[in-house]
Amino acid sequence: MSSQQPTDEPVYEDRVYRSSMGVVAGVLLLALTAWLCGDALLRGSGGTRWIALAVTLCAVPLIVAFTIRPAVFANADRLRVRNPFRIIELPWAAVDAVRAGYSAEVLAEGSKYQLWSVPVSLRERKKANRQQMRRSAQDRRDPGASGGPAAKARAGSSEPMRASADRIVDELQGLAESGASRPGAQGSVRVRWSYEIIAPALAGALLLIVLVATR
Repeated sequence: MSSQQPTDEPVYEDRVYRSSMGVVAGVLLLALTAWLCGDALLRGSGGTRWIALAVTLCAVPLIVAFTIRPAVFANADRLRVRNPFRIIELPWAAVDAVRAGYSAEVLAEGSKYQLWSVPVSLRERKKANRQQMRRSAQDRRDPGASGGPAAKARAGSSEPMRASADRIVDELQGLAESGASRPGAQGSVRVRWSYEIIAPALAGALLLIVLVATR
């Protein structure tokens, strides 16, 4: 009697990467905008209300675009990058590399796309490097004592210290390498502009320019 053997191929749900600090900053900025512009709309008069409306129409989409909106979605077949004004879908077969220098970015089909939701902190990277250097120096000073508690603790945390952006980039690069040969990971890069963000921001900016010019 034969039984079906389980596949060893991992199946991933969408992994979502976004900046928690960016979301917090966006919520605070939206609250500040609502307070200031809302007060002007309720208590202002004449052109003040129109200016407050224009500022709100322009500022809210931009705040959302640069703080709350950015996110990276990754699964076994593709990477979807939601940046302030664009959404980029990249099948893993089209991805050449995912890297983090001064910013996190993905290279595909001769183009470079920045990952806005994965900020690179040089300070955090230097801190992780210093911790790794201290751990390596400690291991060199005490190469024996393999059965001691300190050695066991170091063995349990033997994974190199990495900054959060570098860890995320390593995960995405691993997904790209393991998923590039999958049938569902084939295809070319698709880019879509986010007009739901661009249109109201431009409308608010134009309205504000007209109001200021005609005062």
